[in-house]
Amino acid sequence: MIERYSRPQMKRVWSDENKFNKWLEVEIAVCDAWSELGVVPRESIPKIKMARCNFKRMEEILKETHHDMTAFVSTISEGLGDEARYIHLGLTSSDVMDTALSLQLVEATEIITDDIKLLISVLAQKAMEHKYTAMVGRTHGIHAEPITFGLKLAIWVRKCAVICSVSPKPRE
Repeated sequence: MIERYSRPQMKRVWSDENKFNKWLEVEIAVCDAWSELGVVPRESIPKIKMARCNFKRMEEILKETHHDMTAFVSTISEGLGDEARYIHLGLTSSDVMDTALSLQLVEATEIITDDIKLLISVLAQKAMEHKYTAMVGRTHGIHAEPITFGLKLAIWVRKCAVICSVSPKPRE
């Protein structure tokens, strides 16, 4: 991401730290599922859920292996002990990365949706304020019958609301 154009919340979503934390969420969820099926002992799950990624150590391992998933699994394993044998069990790198990416996409979408909801409420408020403010209407790129600026904003509110499946409410 380009630093000067990045919003702090979105930058956090796409940070390496968040990505690796999502990888860990996926690994833990898979171990949890394996325990439901009796493959991983239930008593191992509390310790696995306490696993953490040592990012500094991961960088060191990455310099040797040149493989981010190997470095990730290794650093998780170093902190787990015997329970490490269940990490990455039955998974490919793509299983973890793709699932984690989808979790990041959900996070990013929630931020965007919240922003659009805020935009809708501001537009709805301004539409009410300008319901009698005259302006030139346009059609096919030329001037047309007069409309109000409030109507123009109300149309934007409706389009945004349809896109986000939310009810437009003026901001209070």
